[in-house]
Amino acid sequence: MGKLIRPLFGAATYRGWIYALLGAAMSLPPLTLALFATPRQWPLPLRLVGFTLALAVLVVALGSPQAARRGCVRLANRLLGTDLPAPPEAPASRWADRFRTAGCLAVHMALGGAVVTVTGLAVFTAVVFLAVWLGGGGPLAAFGAAVQVEPGPRGLWAPAAFAGCLALAGYITAGGTVVLRLLAPVFLGLRPADRLAAAERQMHALAQRNRLAQELHDSIGHTLTASTIQAAVAGELMDSDPEAARRALNSIEETSRAAMDDLDQVLGALREHRPTTAPQRTLADLGPLTERVSQAGAGLSVETHGDLTQVPATVSREAYRLVQEGLTNALRHGRKTGIGLRVAALDGRLEVEVTNPVDDTVRFRPHRQQHGHGLTGIAERVRLLGGEVSAGRMDGEGHPHWRLAARIPLRSAP
Repeated sequence: MGKLIRPLFGAATYRGWIYALLGAAMSLPPLTLALFATPRQWPLPLRLVGFTLALAVLVVALGSPQAARRGCVRLANRLLGTDLPAPPEAPASRWADRFRTAGCLAVHMALGGAVVTVTGLAVFTAVVFLAVWLGGGGPLAAFGAAVQVEPGPRGLWAPAAFAGCLALAGYITAGGTVVLRLLAPVFLGLRPADRLAAAERQMHALAQRNRLAQELHDSIGHTLTASTIQAAVAGELMDSDPEAARRALNSIEETSRAAMDDLDQVLGALREHRPTTAPQRTLADLGPLTERVSQAGAGLSVETHGDLTQVPATVSREAYRLVQEGLTNALRHGRKTGIGLRVAALDGRLEVEVTNPVDDTVRFRPHRQQHGHGLTGIAERVRLLGGEVSAGRMDGEGHPHWRLAARIPLRSAP
């Protein structure tokens, strides 16, 4: 019994009736214009054809703007309780969406007009039955049929008819709402091509966010390593060489401020789901990077060959990240003396090599994090560019050392 009564008092039914009323109201302008577009002197069959064509053109015109589709989606979600996704800004087929929106408007207008008309007649009939019975009874005639409403107890069927007409209006509204809710996804839902495009945009956004997180990881990791070493150097030189200690502290301040700027920029972009506008570091920024490493008390020799400014941007970014990670590992795990960096753009490829001595008694462990971070993540991206990366302990003449090397082709870089 509750299931039969619930539609009559549910908020969804009343919202559905408002949705139907809006559809009926929207149908009035195109219906009026279509009537004026068909002259009365035309034969009736020709007038019907002309009226139908004019109405179809007007409905398609109403559904053509992208704003109309967005409005239909918002209206259906708000009043029908659907969960339709927002339409894409650049649909796979604009004309297909226009016709589907026009179909939605046509159904909305036709079914909404029918629901409003029938429910209006049912409510009007209910009110007339009750009013005549309360007024002492009398005859009622409509559509060629006549009925006598008796006064008093003999006419108690009139209040029952009143309740029945109201229930009929409620069930018609509930049924129309269900039909409109089922048809809304057909006309307003995303097509397979749009779903694929949306999935690609989401994957691109996730890749961008992952890239930002990786850049933040590398930048903060390098800054913390360098700052820790510089702080230790400043502590040792505080009494013997205050000027050198002061330079180390100034370097900590500068690198920490730069890291904070990177942190604010990246976290702001991640929170607001917007692309970052911060410039991405490339091989052109090797100077400040190597200077910070030298200020950390490390013995670093740098060797470059070729015109690094002509290296494609994608390769240059990954090469900088590789150098940054290699130097960070050298500071963190190596002897901090005899670190060598070689970057060469020769014969259509870019070669990057970072070496540093390690103690025989200490096993060098490169900095590795979860997938997508640290040296592992950089190596994966280098391989995507068609390059190769190698890292390992080298036991040659003299002290053993750790060598990180990469070779990336320049001609295949995007």
